[in-house]
Amino acid sequence: MEVSSENTVPLWPLLLYGAIVVGLVVIMLGLSFVLGQRHKEHATDEPYEGGILSAGSARLRFSAQFYLIAMLFVIFDVETIFIFSWAIAYKELGWFGYAGVTVFVILLFVVLIYEWRNGALDFGPDGNKILKAYKRLTEKQTKK
Repeated sequence: MEVSSENTVPLWPLLLYGAIVVGLVVIMLGLSFVLGQRHKEHATDEPYEGGILSAGSARLRFSAQFYLIAMLFVIFDVETIFIFSWAIAYKELGWFGYAGVTVFVILLFVVLIYEWRNGALDFGPDGNKILKAYKRLTEKQTKK
């Protein structure tokens, strides 16, 4: 009975590569620590914001609307990747792929209309509300 020989791939090149990478990282960090400048000035620990002095905390509260818009952007962005990948391989996919991406785009459009109708894409107050408030304000000023 013969023993079957397996195709073994040597791991030493991968281990050598990993050791070289770790060694280079350690050397670069060590050199920057040893040769780096050490100074302590008034604005050393402050973050740089284009020359503008920071005022207040960077911890701001965002509305839930902001996160909804961000999620919708990510969702539609990922769907764009699917459409681009279809466009690259459209010859290999044929009519079946064309039908699939057509259904996909139609569903995208339906979801976009649904989100728009539910008000998920409204960034600010309604224009009619602003006009009504402006009319009330001008009426109050004319009465005085």
